[in-house]
Amino acid sequence: MAKTRIFSIGHSNHELTRFLQLLQDAGVNAIADVRSQPFSQRYPQFNRPELQRSLYEHDVVYAFLGEQLGGRPNDERLYDADGRVDYEEVRRTTSFRKGLDRLAQARETYVVAMLCSEEDPLECHRGLMLTPALVEQGIYPSHVRGNGSIETAAEFEDRLLAETKVGIGILDGLFAASVTEQDRQRLLAEAYRVQARRKGFRLRSYEATSGEQHASEELQ
Repeated sequence: MAKTRIFSIGHSNHELTRFLQLLQDAGVNAIADVRSQPFSQRYPQFNRPELQRSLYEHDVVYAFLGEQLGGRPNDERLYDADGRVDYEEVRRTTSFRKGLDRLAQARETYVVAMLCSEEDPLECHRGLMLTPALVEQGIYPSHVRGNGSIETAAEFEDRLLAETKVGIGILDGLFAASVTEQDRQRLLAEAYRVQARRKGFRLRSYEATSGEQHASEELQ
């Protein structure tokens, strides 16, 4: 099996030393910061200037790709009627494709980790928007979890299907053996849509109208 060259990781509430250890254990030597806003009021050690300096001191290269690959685009045309970001629309933009190309090319030189905030990639655009885009190119990212375990792309997809319950009775039913790869990919695409509607960033103006609170307002 080829060595993983692209990971994803969420800084979560880690101490900086713990975060750096997770990178080292995974063999990561480059960070692609895919946060739209690379700052955290709660965890200032992950603000862009502080993080970049710390990574440099530990021989880890840093690049900011949040403008191209972030989960909170500025263009309101990339949001649906409810003000929720549409990851599929974002993935069609020229800017996103250029950013994805940069990410894919970086793995030829580095072992790269896409950095965002959420610990669980099922709750973050790095899992719900970037991962399927990479898989389409034949690149299978693994996910560094907070406990140090590594979740493969296949394990992530299985967990996505279980979380969304898309494919129940089909993938695990009497005729599961007859499900084609094309069928599975169609179910996965729907599972990504379902989870993105649950977890994708929503514009504040729509939150105020509906009275909802976005649980991860400084994330992505």
